[in-house]
Amino acid sequence: MKKPGILIFFILLFVSSKVFAENIWINDLKSLFLANNAVIYAINIRTFNASDRNKNGIIEEDLGEERGNFLNAIYRLDELAMLGVNTVNLLPVTPVGKVKALGTAGSLYAASSFNELNPQLKCPDSNLSLKEEMRKFVNECHKRKIRVIVDLPCCGSYDLYLQQPELFIKDKNKNPIIPADWTDVRLLDGGTESQINNDVYNMYSEFIDLMVELGVDGVKANVPTLKPAAFWKKLIYEKRAGNPQFLFLAEASPYWSITPSEHITLTPFNKLMDTGFDGYYGDYSNLKDWKTASSLISHIKSDIALAKKYSGSRKVIGNFATHDQISPILLKGTELSKMIVWLNATLPINSYYIDGFSTGDDYIYFLANKKAQKTFTDDEYYFVHRGQLDIFNFSRRPLGKHYDILQDFAMAGKLKAVAANALSKGDFVPLKTSSSSVFAYSRNYDLDSVIVIGNLDFKNTQKVTVNAPKLNKDVSSIPIKISINTPIVANGKIETVLAPGEVQVLYFTVLIEKK
Repeated sequence: MKKPGILIFFILLFVSSKVFAENIWINDLKSLFLANNAVIYAINIRTFNASDRNKNGIIEEDLGEERGNFLNAIYRLDELAMLGVNTVNLLPVTPVGKVKALGTAGSLYAASSFNELNPQLKCPDSNLSLKEEMRKFVNECHKRKIRVIVDLPCCGSYDLYLQQPELFIKDKNKNPIIPADWTDVRLLDGGTESQINNDVYNMYSEFIDLMVELGVDGVKANVPTLKPAAFWKKLIYEKRAGNPQFLFLAEASPYWSITPSEHITLTPFNKLMDTGFDGYYGDYSNLKDWKTASSLISHIKSDIALAKKYSGSRKVIGNFATHDQISPILLKGTELSKMIVWLNATLPINSYYIDGFSTGDDYIYFLANKKAQKTFTDDEYYFVHRGQLDIFNFSRRPLGKHYDILQDFAMAGKLKAVAANALSKGDFVPLKTSSSSVFAYSRNYDLDSVIVIGNLDFKNTQKVTVNAPKLNKDVSSIPIKISINTPIVANGKIETVLAPGEVQVLYFTVLIEKK
């Protein structure tokens, strides 16, 4: 017979082991993404939970205001979880350059180092190290089942060039390459297909090792076409060896072909996909320009076909609105934002949003491009891109006033959970409509179907008939998203009226078959 003390010891050991096991995070991000189940929310830690008390748009710490940091960002994680966000994309957390800089804090994408964290993200009242603060943020994300992706910049700052010029591509006059109009950065030299640049490779390798050390679940490589395929193939293969669920996303699209410099040749998209990247941009930022349903539907079909061309799985990021895009509010108002929400939720893609989108921020900053009273770089002006999230200054928290968008955001998140099978596993079936400006499609799996109808005409109301095979008057549906007019479902057709830019979503519990 075992002694009571030994028995209690084993009971405590079992309980503590169980608790410990429940607190261990196991990365599943690659599987989540390849199932089209990722809901990604991109944030700039510098602004994510910044405190702008006097509402002038700029964080002035000498007045008691607080810039965003890893620790105060934790307070907003419950908000993201409630909205259905399951993945956070951190815009670059690397230190930023201060020479030939853009903005009073420097661009997030002008990396001055790849093996340490940006000291601007340190909480001034914390005794933790910066690494410990980021690790705590990542752990708090994981407690809420939120995965973490970090951006990997494609260029180096001018400061880094001055320190290590051998890392950079030179022109025939031995000057470093300034890509496009990115005047604050210089182009890193990834080498060639036959001989990669080991110095740059090791720098990227160290960055990913640091991210893995801090618990990060994946990276998004910025403009990866600027480096040879051999560079990425080696990097992805080596990092995946010990972490098979670590996600590699490419900020690249099969539709992009413009080179940022005449001195380089872009790596072709097909070669880039064969290196092991798991996902790419679907180029959905063009939604604002599409006038006909066929433009949207053909684009989706192309992405579905393209994903099947490569060995292994490749999935699409719904890049309708990113930090590089002008706010939908400025383009076509709240209706475009709501359309983006429902397309993100119901198309066979991974949802992607930028901070401030969910409340309709227009990203207009009062002090934009005016001379600053104080700067932390050699730029004396509050440089910003109008209508885009500020990545150049210590700015206010992104926050709009359109809470009707937030309501749709939450509703779409709930639908994605309720109709998970149809929206992650289901077929994509385009449906014919009586109006060229109205798109319609169904997502079908087993006994679940979701039908989405949208009006790409943002000026005129459309009375439309949608051909929906196998529907009849006995079929019941749940209207998930409608405004005033309730669609009439009968005899294989849906009759409805759509306001300018309106999207309607119906949820069925029967299968809608292809003709």
